Amino acid sequence: MITDKIPPVAGVGLKPRHFAAIHAAPRRAAWFEIHAENYFCAGGPPHRHLTAIRADHPLSIHGIGLSLGGAARPDRAHLDQLAALVRRYEPALVSEHLAWCAADGVYLNDLLPLAYDETTLERFCRHVAEVQDALGRPILIENPSRYLSLRDDMSEGEFIAQACARTGCGLLLDVNNIVVSAGNLGLNAETILAGMPLKRAGEIHLAGHSLHRTDAGPIRVDDHGSPVRPEVWRLYDRALAATGALPTLIEWDNAVPDFALLLAEAGKADRRIAASQSRHVA
Repeated sequence: MITDKIPPVAGVGLKPRHFAAIHAAPRRAAWFEIHAENYFCAGGPPHRHLTAIRADHPLSIHGIGLSLGGAARPDRAHLDQLAALVRRYEPALVSEHLAWCAADGVYLNDLLPLAYDETTLERFCRHVAEVQDALGRPILIENPSRYLSLRDDMSEGEFIAQACARTGCGLLLDVNNIVVSAGNLGLNAETILAGMPLKRAGEIHLAGHSLHRTDAGPIRVDDHGSPVRPEVWRLYDRALAATGALPTLIEWDNAVPDFALLLAEAGKADRRIAASQSRHVA
């Protein structure tokens, strides 16, 4: 099993429809990321394919269901399943979201926003610490896409920086989410990026989003169903200049394309990573 760290190159999300293409030419992708909850089953075809792919590739595990920003502690059964999955596949990176998705035992199929205040921060940090204790390793926290303004006492970057400082977690920098949030909230994407604790970033996410016209104005929807938009690529270049080269994931979760198109998007990221490294050397 490959146990090295993920190199500073582009990877792709692992999708069942691509299993055959990956097995036929396993070296075409540098690394893969999975959604943890898709592999909470004990065995069967998902694990058979993942075991074979994991033997040749570094892996990142991305959770979507711990509801770290919720009022309740992370569900223990869910956390135990995540810990077992991490032990089984020894991923280079584990990440979750700055969001909540459950209340009173009811799970919602969405990642919902938090108010950035001290009360929420303390609760969020307790939950992150509990997860890290269970996994025996630090995790990365992804900045969310936002669609409405809340009564925040601090910026998103300040909130994440405090969470990193208090718990030892890192940042999963989602550049697409910054562009989505900035467009929806009337903010400047470069200002949001500059306020993030970029030195704590361990991975970058890129994805496509859709633009919808409404009577109230345009709305950007983080739907992961299309190529990365030009404005996201531009902000990604800015991010690389600040963070240095980092593992970068192409997320494409809806209207999933052929594997060749997914790899082409990863190639665009690889060229930008190489260009940023060249500028740094110069």
